Amino acid sequence: MPKFAANLSMLFTEAPFIERFGLAHAAGFKGVEFLFPYAFDSDEIKERLQRHRLQLVLHNLPPGNWQAGERGMACDPRRFEEFQDSVGLGLEYARELGTPRVHCMAGILPGGLAPERAREAYVRALQYAADQFAPHGIEVLIEPINRFDIPGYFLNHSKQALDVISEAAHPNLFLQYDIYHMQRMEGELANTIRACLPNIRHMQLADTPGRHEPGTGEINYPYLFRLIDELGYQGWIGCEYLPSARTENSLAWVGPYLRN
Repeated sequence: MPKFAANLSMLFTEAPFIERFGLAHAAGFKGVEFLFPYAFDSDEIKERLQRHRLQLVLHNLPPGNWQAGERGMACDPRRFEEFQDSVGLGLEYARELGTPRVHCMAGILPGGLAPERAREAYVRALQYAADQFAPHGIEVLIEPINRFDIPGYFLNHSKQALDVISEAAHPNLFLQYDIYHMQRMEGELANTIRACLPNIRHMQLADTPGRHEPGTGEINYPYLFRLIDELGYQGWIGCEYLPSARTENSLAWVGPYLRN
């Protein structure tokens, strides 16, 4: 039976962020994830996790200036020192919150930088991050993201991600597989999940078009959930979608899984 985590950056946005932990618990979730914790004191988040008996399964490393459109800096060789600082902050929060894995965003390919140079910088940055997190038993994940939602994003395909993981060659570096992004970029979801599964440590979902909850678009989620179970995937699946109505009204699809 798949394990589903509420993404608190996208679900329950009818309430302030710190109140969403209680709403996720009330809906039946046992796990949560979110993009970034850095605007909040780690003790405040930790208290909410403990109060509502929730496991934090994932958050992202600092992405740079999110409001200005930055989506990570790992592929930019000119920002390696800034990246090192971001890893330090991410590690501090991950240790305080007990986060078992973090997502390192690749970033948008800088103008004028050859893709080969960006790849070299990306691999170097991932090796550094993996080295820093390894002594604490924390995994570092990379996620291909579709080029329609984030034009210019450096990492777009599952094979590209696997090649980077192989080149970086660190035992705590793995793949974060987002079903929504990969449907938009690749299709062939069942075969791709099967091929990538040895490297997948976290999954996320949304339907397409619209990036809403399962059942609103073209992806056959009941089939995929059965397949994921049959393949023996033991990790979490983050519900990273935009509810088509109020969050509570978008959860009918997941109710049977949460009750079991």
